[in-house]
Amino acid sequence: MDLARFGRHVLMSPLQARRAFPSSTLDALQARIALCEKEHRGEIRFVVEAELDTGRLWREVDSRGRAREVFAQQGVWNTAENNGVLIYVLLADRRVEILADRGIAARVDAGEWEKVCRMMETHFRERRFEAGALAGIDAVGELLKRHFPGGPGRPRRPSPRHRR
Repeated sequence: MDLARFGRHVLMSPLQARRAFPSSTLDALQARIALCEKEHRGEIRFVVEAELDTGRLWREVDSRGRAREVFAQQGVWNTAENNGVLIYVLLADRRVEILADRGIAARVDAGEWEKVCRMMETHFRERRFEAGALAGIDAVGELLKRHFPGGPGRPRRPSPRHRR
């Protein structure tokens, strides 16, 4: 086990997550996702977690592994065209992960998703959490719009509140 990582997770608190992503920011993100989703047939989910529990740390679950768990739990894969995208932020690891369902992943190079992640992390390092998250949502939305442009009669699932 990486003791430095363990320490970051132990010292991270939900209060720090609420400071980085207060309710007003979560509301802004939810509004941006709703607006963005009017322009494409995909679905975007944004999830922020402060830290991992001790069990996951002992099992050495990394941010990508946890993002896969959240992807499944949130049902991001459950879209008609397999074009759901999860933007996952793990504050204690200072990592952003983007997971895309197979329909959109087949059309977008992994390097493009990686570029969006690194851009968001740059914003977050500079403590610009809302700006970075909004920029990430916009970038993912543009990729979805390019490959799955919007149209009438698109079925929608209700978007849940972002979790911490």
